[in-house]
Amino acid sequence: MPKNILLVDCNDSRGLVHAITGALLKHSLNITMNQEFVDKESSRFFMRTEFDGPLDGVSLVNELTAILPLGALIKLCDQQPKKIVLLVTREPHCLGDILIRHEFKQLQATILGVISNHDSLRNLVERFDLPFHFVSHEKISRQEHEQKILKLIQGMNPDFIVLAKYMRILSPHLVDLFPSKIINIHHSFLPAFAGAKPYQQAFDRGVKVIGATAHFVTEQLDEGPIIFQRVIPVNHSHSAQDMANAGIDVEQIVLSSSLKLLCEDRIFISGNRTIIFD
Repeated sequence: MPKNILLVDCNDSRGLVHAITGALLKHSLNITMNQEFVDKESSRFFMRTEFDGPLDGVSLVNELTAILPLGALIKLCDQQPKKIVLLVTREPHCLGDILIRHEFKQLQATILGVISNHDSLRNLVERFDLPFHFVSHEKISRQEHEQKILKLIQGMNPDFIVLAKYMRILSPHLVDLFPSKIINIHHSFLPAFAGAKPYQQAFDRGVKVIGATAHFVTEQLDEGPIIFQRVIPVNHSHSAQDMANAGIDVEQIVLSSSLKLLCEDRIFISGNRTIIFD
């Protein structure tokens, strides 16, 4: 029996867990895992429920809509792999890690293709028998370059776009076309050291830990809702380049962990925060 996931995001009120689980029971559905959380500051209720059984999705959603608070966000998810497109520049480590995990089915995702403004990672991608699209940014405007990339993305129709060390800033127009569908790996422990050269910024500040952050992309650079972070210790003997070298493993882990959460429908966005059921 295939597993399904119910996601509910609504204003908090009494008896929500009872109401939702009761509706599932009424539809002869068996709950295999349930997680819920109330954000007391916003009085918002979040619930993620895994269940199995014969599903009439339209009927279930209609019943939940009738019994839950007005404006409740209700989403049913199956366990089909999410379709993703990767955007990269020249750095291979995050891309390579995702390709290996994809090859050995460690991610519930299907890579539709890889797009880059450099041709240097083509051989790596094609070793995994995946499409590689080289879109040079040379001698054309940023807007024209982005339009070419956008045409490729729209042709593939992905569920999510993953910036795996894509070192170009996306325009607000492109971001607006894919709300909460673009994730990025930033090589610092945000909100510290946003923007360019974060390892140099960290070195200049004399930090004792460095890290990486995966987040949703919004119009504000490196300020979108944070999905996953990790840090490692450093000391006075580390140069900026030493920090960058040490950060490679952290970046890989943070991005792949975030992608796993995303593909398993474990993330709710609440304002500029995330609620994550891991």
